Amino acid sequence: MKIISILLISLFFSINLVTGQNNIQSAINQFASDSELIHGSVSFAVIDLSTGELVSSLNKDLSIPTASTAKLFSTATALELLGPNYKPKTRIFYDGIIDSVGTLKGNIWIKGGADPTLGSKYFTNSETRYEFLKTWMSEIKKLGISKIEGAIIADASPCGYNGAPDGWNWSDLGNYYGSGPSGLTVFDNLIEMHFNTSNQPGKPTKLSSTFPEVPGMIFHNYILSSNKSGDNSYIYGAPYSLDRFGTGTLPINHSNFVVKGSLPDPEFQMAFEFYTILLQNNISVNGEAKAVRQLEIEPVDISKMTLIYENNGASLIDIITETNMLSINLFAEHMLTLIGLEKSNLGSTENGIIIMENFWKTKINTDGLHINDGSGLSRTNAISAQHYISMLEYMSKSKYAGEYKKSLPIAGVSGTLKSVCRGQSAQNRMHAKSGTMSRIKSYAGYIDGESGKKYAFALITNNYECSATVIRQKMEPVFNAIANQ
Repeated sequence: MKIISILLISLFFSINLVTGQNNIQSAINQFASDSELIHGSVSFAVIDLSTGELVSSLNKDLSIPTASTAKLFSTATALELLGPNYKPKTRIFYDGIIDSVGTLKGNIWIKGGADPTLGSKYFTNSETRYEFLKTWMSEIKKLGISKIEGAIIADASPCGYNGAPDGWNWSDLGNYYGSGPSGLTVFDNLIEMHFNTSNQPGKPTKLSSTFPEVPGMIFHNYILSSNKSGDNSYIYGAPYSLDRFGTGTLPINHSNFVVKGSLPDPEFQMAFEFYTILLQNNISVNGEAKAVRQLEIEPVDISKMTLIYENNGASLIDIITETNMLSINLFAEHMLTLIGLEKSNLGSTENGIIIMENFWKTKINTDGLHINDGSGLSRTNAISAQHYISMLEYMSKSKYAGEYKKSLPIAGVSGTLKSVCRGQSAQNRMHAKSGTMSRIKSYAGYIDGESGKKYAFALITNNYECSATVIRQKMEPVFNAIANQ
């Protein structure tokens, strides 16, 4: 009888396991057969993290663009290679000498270290965003400097000057989400543009001010007032170009409507902001604010300079958490510049990608994996569900597994997943990153099943016919099916 009981128990659990797997497979099959996906593509996979068993899949090796879920790779790589407590550094130097009356017979240099948090709205507020510059100014005053004969020179050269990763669209570059990385990033590389709109639809709007002030910027304003609600405007402009173009509409009867665009030249802007702070605090500067990119000289060897101050940015895990929770493209791009800079002294996006690719080649099967940026904004990216679950399985065994999972939004609770599966089975059980672009919707991460089992999953779809909200609602039964296991 005891043997029969054991056999019956084993049979019971086997039937439940198969039933659970069938429930997940049924949910994904039903999703993939939806009429809104008749011309679309789907890649899906779920793995049991305790056994490594593939629980359910559909086109798991199909590599397609995934939008912001690509941030899972860039943040995981940075966490593994740099550690959660790593802090990016920005250093202030001077060349020349300080004479007996407090005159610096030389220049002030701001040497970039790819810190994305300087004056960032995610780590400061409107009252404190200048504090880092005031600290630098105070350190200069401590040296007795009251006059600078030379210039204020910003040097972002350690990260190169490509401006934007490969595959970014022209329509993205001028907008806030298309702010590219820099060796010297300031104020999230954003420009806030304040508009006054007409009380009549179809009439021109007027740009009243910007933050920060961008010397020399020329704005071609084709934005009209409209009865439509919300921001329906677009800003266009290439990296380092002071020509900016605005199109679209803004709602009528507004005196201070804010539109966010990308900052044309973060390196120069950093020099200009510090130059302004020095003048405001009675430190005269005979020279000008300058950017190394614009100088026809090689950057001066820092071994010949004198260090004034070393500015430590926020810890990497805090940056990663903001990146994944709120899907901040700029921070994700900085994951690549930071690993490139720290591991090979070249913080370009391209070099960061090479390091990231080489890292994962030794950890998972990367055949068919093509990542060309850190944020997922590039439509030349191609990633499969299998790539995601392999990487997520690896990270679940990492010494930083807890920190990584904690950085992800929780379904129905936080970040970009706050509206996903709210009041449903996957609420509080799904920790994942979402990705959304035109005709692209994806999710990848972890789901804790009701039975106590833990799963890694990825669901990617391209070229659906409905809205992003509707396709997300159609995906939710798949997430709930996993959570119900």
